[in-house]
Amino acid sequence: MKALIISVKAGYGHHSTGQALIDYLEQKGFTCTMLDTFEYINPILGDSISDGYLFSTKYLPEAYGKVYGMFNKREEHYDKYSLVSVLSKIVSHKLKDFVTAFGPDVVIGTHSYACMLMTFMKEKGHIQCPTYGICTDFTVHPFWESTDIDYYVTPDALLNNQMNRKGIPTEKILPFGIPIKQQFAQKMPKQEARAQLGIEDKMTILVMMGSMGFGNLEKQMESIDQLKGNFQVLCVCGNNAKGKKQIDKHQWQKNIITYGFINNVDVLMDASDLIITKPGGLTTSEFLAKRLPAIIMNPIPGQEDRNMEFLVNSGAAVMVTDTFPVDEALYELLNNEWRMELLQKSVEKLGKPHSTEHLCEFIIEELNKLHAEKEQEIYYI
Repeated sequence: MKALIISVKAGYGHHSTGQALIDYLEQKGFTCTMLDTFEYINPILGDSISDGYLFSTKYLPEAYGKVYGMFNKREEHYDKYSLVSVLSKIVSHKLKDFVTAFGPDVVIGTHSYACMLMTFMKEKGHIQCPTYGICTDFTVHPFWESTDIDYYVTPDALLNNQMNRKGIPTEKILPFGIPIKQQFAQKMPKQEARAQLGIEDKMTILVMMGSMGFGNLEKQMESIDQLKGNFQVLCVCGNNAKGKKQIDKHQWQKNIITYGFINNVDVLMDASDLIITKPGGLTTSEFLAKRLPAIIMNPIPGQEDRNMEFLVNSGAAVMVTDTFPVDEALYELLNNEWRMELLQKSVEKLGKPHSTEHLCEFIIEELNKLHAEKEQEIYYI
């Protein structure tokens, strides 16, 4: 069987979610491919959209947030004649040859815009197989209301009301969680993870600010370093080489270990007792799967604001603000056992370590049913 993943290069999460699905389905014998919508049409266009997203979220976050909020206020339920819909029809027409040639048994979109394209291609008969869309944040993005596909995968059933308001019926919603790579489905004992990393076996705080290393890392680390207590800090700087260099040359009271862009985040999470991070959709799914309580800071206005609201309102995280800084938040959690226990209970309820497995097994089961029905039809004919 063949699975086609349609994605959009806007941030790291959409492609990573698609790759997690590919890894699992290929183990089950599927032939898989990922189609980056804009890169397929024009590689320069694909890079421009990706670079534009990273630039706007890092250097113009308020403007990005306002645009996101403007789209999010729309009440458009699958308006075929909107400007976005018309443009999407043009783009989907350019993708039809690839889709037809590949001949998928299932098509999965990891972005609301990708699912709009799938909607139009299905209407025209270019897609004649089951379709799935994945919400990669803990909120329902703009443009989901302009899609009409078979199933919608969400982070949690708590979002069902938002989906219903977008015109999506509950029977189409699969609250399996955002698909994550299999290494986040397992949990290594803390002592073992710390030994693997070569760090001390004691209270460990993980600080992550996204692949681009958003925020003033050195300033935040200075606040954390001033706190009393016997703990160490793992600081992941991502691609922020400047930030890593500043932290490395600083004289710290605590044991602070820095990392650049790494491929073993799962081990760092296993070694940690608490995470301080931006609330990206994929990162959130990963630390929830690893059962890590969180302190949330520096959200990108837009979807990450909504992710933060979800986590705080669900009792799984503490939010840093101008008047409630990171050191105050960390002090509260380190010195009040009941606060950590409350967070831990919510994290355990929300975490979905087997999200990828559950979705892929559902897809396989549905495809097997569909093939069995077709064989039965042929038999009766």
